[in-house]
Amino acid sequence: MSLKHEIYCKVYGKVQMVMFRDFIRRHARPLGLKGTVENLDDGSVEVIAQGTEEKLKTLIEKLHKGPFLARVIRVDVTWREPQEDFQGFTIVY
Repeated sequence: MSLKHEIYCKVYGKVQMVMFRDFIRRHARPLGLKGTVENLDDGSVEVIAQGTEEKLKTLIEKLHKGPFLARVIRVDVTWREPQEDFQGFTIVY
């Protein structure tokens, strides 16, 4: 039984141009999570993260909060089987 889980999230609200991606990366790395965070053309932020269920739930809490200047309206979270093998947690530019 694998302890590795994956979440696919879309975060909506004022989440671009407020250091949101950096905020998520700074919280994901100490948790030992792997994945990516990326701004999407529709103004949302996409997060793909892999790790233990407990640590992913901690990251989801951070997604709902965001950095000081962000205003998160909604976070859609999909739990799924890992799609690929990430080497670290990175910002996609």
